[in-house]
Amino acid sequence: MQLYWIIFIVLMIFSFIVSRTLNKRIETYSKIPLTSGLTGREVAEKMLHDHGIYDVHVISTPGRLTDHYNPADKTVNLSEDVYRGNSIASAAVAAHECGHAVQHATAYRWLSMRSKMVPMVQFGSQWSQWILLAGIVLISLVPFIGRPILFIGIVLFALTTLFTLITLPVEYNASERAVAWLDETSITNGKETENAKDALKWAARTYLIAALSSLATLFYYLAIFMGRRD
Repeated sequence: MQLYWIIFIVLMIFSFIVSRTLNKRIETYSKIPLTSGLTGREVAEKMLHDHGIYDVHVISTPGRLTDHYNPADKTVNLSEDVYRGNSIASAAVAAHECGHAVQHATAYRWLSMRSKMVPMVQFGSQWSQWILLAGIVLISLVPFIGRPILFIGIVLFALTTLFTLITLPVEYNASERAVAWLDETSITNGKETENAKDALKWAARTYLIAALSSLATLFYYLAIFMGRRD
């Protein structure tokens, strides 16, 4: 398993770099006011209306970087700083979350696929680690019991891995929609658009690292199942 630990350590390092860089970018761009002067809430509402979406509500949610789109109740939830802020970061984050609302309204296939997987992934994430642990312990004691249990755990974990992979096109597409709309409507201009794009680029990379980490862990469990522990 030496190779797995090397990959795991490399991914941990990249995860630290991406997270640190993202926080710095958000902090920097949060201090640069938009020329247009719009707040995150106003940006979100304008983007929704420009796409003919009037049944989605923009609301404020507590915390930092807690921004998300909820397809269940059709709400764009913006953290307090983003909701009230009139910075480049606020505009980028608000537009990104509205990008998900646009995906929902246009039945974007990757978002639809991810939404359908949510119940299975919730079940898998709740039980997979316990089943995997039981399988790993039993496979060396009672192989004919441990192997099928471990296999079930791997299948459940694979669903979570698949979910993280499907999340990638969803997140990247939402960012592309956000940047294109910000530029077309002149909500951001020139350097502002580049900064907004930069912030969203680093945010998307956190999902990439998560997907790669999940994939590496899945291969680790598969190696155990196949009896390769070296």
